[in-house]
Amino acid sequence: MQNRGGESTSVSHKNKCPRCMQCDTKFDFLTRKHHCRRCGKCFCDKCCSQKVALRRMCFVDPVRQCAECALVSHREAEFYDKQLKLLLSGATFLVTFGNSEKPDTMVCRLSSNQRYLLLDGDSRHEVEVTRIAAVQMLTEGFPPGGGNARATGMTLQYTAPGAEGVTQLKLTAGEDANGSRRQATAWLVAMHKAAKLLYESRDQ
Repeated sequence: MQNRGGESTSVSHKNKCPRCMQCDTKFDFLTRKHHCRRCGKCFCDKCCSQKVALRRMCFVDPVRQCAECALVSHREAEFYDKQLKLLLSGATFLVTFGNSEKPDTMVCRLSSNQRYLLLDGDSRHEVEVTRIAAVQMLTEGFPPGGGNARATGMTLQYTAPGAEGVTQLKLTAGEDANGSRRQATAWLVAMHKAAKLLYESRDQ
């Protein structure tokens, strides 16, 4: 096939990426060009040899990825296997919207299509995940002998459709004896990991 200038489109495409974008090795008959299925950049076999499942792009079977993308995909695979179920099942929080002084008891969970945070209580609210601009974990104390501080809540900043500026949402794990505090803490940790993956995917 030729383009308007009479040049083969395959040759034109090859000229756009004549070398590995990682080690700068020149492509030839012996050194073949491969494309990372995640970022789309071209690499030699050595720099694009890992094969990892890429569920967020509907690749269930392992596909070829560069080293940097493979690392992110491994983290995503761990998230899908361990944290996603927690987010879908939800947890109970004391929820404060904006500058409101009175929190509402609500169940917060991720929607089945993974596009919204759903908050159900006396009222119902939805927050589109892609509109979340910042996430901050709220913690308290340090366990005896060292270790990580315990997660007690989270603040989310997001842009609401049709609203100016950023809206803030605060989730606080309540104190009780029926185990929902433990569920809420696990949900917060999972949500924090989800936010990190979201930011990493935006940077690519």
